[in-house]
Amino acid sequence: MKTFKKVCLLLFSLTAFIHTANAQSKANIEVNFDKNIALMKPIWAWFGYDEPNYTYMKDGQKLLTEISKLSPVPVYVRAHNLLTSGDGTPALKWGSTNAYTEDAKGNPVYNWKIVDQIFDTYVKRGMKPLAQIGFMPEALSTKPFPYQHKWKPGVRYEEILTGWAYPPKDYKKWGDLVYEWVKHSVARYGKAEVESWYWEVWNEPDGAYWKGTQAEFFKLYDYAADGLKRALPTAKIGGSNVTGGGTKYLDAFIKHCLSDTNYVTGKIGSPLDAVLFHAKGSPRVVNGTVVMNVRAQLRNIDGNYKIISKYPQLKNIPVIIGESDPEGCAALWYEYQSGECLSQWHHVFELYRSLFCPAL
Repeated sequence: MKTFKKVCLLLFSLTAFIHTANAQSKANIEVNFDKNIALMKPIWAWFGYDEPNYTYMKDGQKLLTEISKLSPVPVYVRAHNLLTSGDGTPALKWGSTNAYTEDAKGNPVYNWKIVDQIFDTYVKRGMKPLAQIGFMPEALSTKPFPYQHKWKPGVRYEEILTGWAYPPKDYKKWGDLVYEWVKHSVARYGKAEVESWYWEVWNEPDGAYWKGTQAEFFKLYDYAADGLKRALPTAKIGGSNVTGGGTKYLDAFIKHCLSDTNYVTGKIGSPLDAVLFHAKGSPRVVNGTVVMNVRAQLRNIDGNYKIISKYPQLKNIPVIIGESDPEGCAALWYEYQSGECLSQWHHVFELYRSLFCPAL
């Protein structure tokens, strides 16, 4: 209950901040903490970020330790770029593990050193990966050049979309990469531990992050799911992590998993152990102040749940909102150079830090 009160206080503080920025909006919220309804199931213990290489660094370990201690249940962590090629040097909107390269003859070379550093950090703290199968290794990309982007604040966001965002030139090698990754994880952490994780394929394939067609993504998913299940049949995999407004794409993805022909097996259906989507707000900058729009975020959630509820086969399958952002996408706000705007975001961060991570 103590954590729940902190959540409420955070919401009230953010609401007050939003109302300060938009004085025309008013609301009265009352919470009676003396009235018991039922035990509260902790569903908020999920965190994520773009830059995986900060995970095992000093400050990353410190923050993850504090986050893990906040929750009465295991915390799940989601990071991008777990299969992206590179030497592990971190940068904004970037990360790399060099898990997959090829020798001069085109044979796969697997290197799990950096991936292990990331997952070791989680497991040591009792945390669990929501392991994202992505992005495309340079040696597998159909358009590898240019590969590593040099994005920084003030540069167009689209410049992050380089060779990592393209389909594989060989889907079998892609499926085998997932097989080897999961097999290695079982050998390192044990079958029971890996069974407790969730695996997801890619990020927002209906948006800019995927430079292939819808059919190519479904094929990517089928090969990844096949590789995962070959390594560990009881492992849990899902998708499709659509952007907030991607209801039609999610609908098509679910139909593919339930009733379309599998690209690998030739049979009907593809493994689907969890359904994932994202919910995004639609903020505006008013007189140099960021004004969030939670309505858009809640419409995303409502719309995607309506799609999922159409399928009785999904009644008992977990639904994971992999990104739920009233601000739309925090990284985009790096581009606003207004001191007032940035100070308002700093104010929101300080509220969160003081309530949840006072030791920071």
